Amino acid sequence: MNGFDVEASDEGVIAVPSYVNGVSRAVETYREIYSPRFNEHQGTPVESWRYNYVKRILDASMALVLMMAFAIPGLLIALAIALTSEGSVFYREVRIGRNRRPFRIWKFRSMHGHNSRARSRVREQEIGVELSYRTKKTQHDPRVTVVGRFLRRWSLDEIPQIINVLRGEMSLIGPRPIVEAETHFYSDLLPFYLAATPGLSGLWQVSGRSDVDYPRRAELDACYVMDWTLRKDIEILMRTIPAVLAKTGAR
Repeated sequence: MNGFDVEASDEGVIAVPSYVNGVSRAVETYREIYSPRFNEHQGTPVESWRYNYVKRILDASMALVLMMAFAIPGLLIALAIALTSEGSVFYREVRIGRNRRPFRIWKFRSMHGHNSRARSRVREQEIGVELSYRTKKTQHDPRVTVVGRFLRRWSLDEIPQIINVLRGEMSLIGPRPIVEAETHFYSDLLPFYLAATPGLSGLWQVSGRSDVDYPRRAELDACYVMDWTLRKDIEILMRTIPAVLAKTGAR
């Protein structure tokens, strides 16, 4: 299937990149080799000059092109958000980046404004509710606005993350950025996530997104880090547009 295999899931049938098949066995092997001193190892693909320099140049160049391409659509989206709900047009949240360096991610606000403010003073029990929404997203999250539902369906709420790419905090392709509270879901696979720059798109997005459970998501991130090449980045990038148009796993 053009580099992708079809797999069954509780949500239906999803397409998974062929080279990800057998990822569990590969992850176990790399766990033995790299864990728990993964960051001391300098021979992984994400430590190469291609990853750190060539990939960065390509990211910055493409981000500039995308910023110009989405300038007018971005203004229209901002206007729609401002006219239909109270609160800021943008939503910023601290995420965990490469080498555990925190950064603020930019998104178009897709939830009601008071929920965004409440999260800044959230209590411990509310964190559990928030994580439940993150890990088990539903089609009818009551916190999402009408415009926000449309933006999420087509992944348009993530357009402002082009800013993060330009600043070097994110890449076009990589593991999806997570919050600190999500790190425990990765268990001993966390060093693989921390070794790479978070991305706008990645294996998770083209493999079913929210239809993929968290253990599988962690394995996909580990697989990406272990087997990174520019060619695979291009392959994932080319698969991102069809995945968005098909609204695969969109919540």
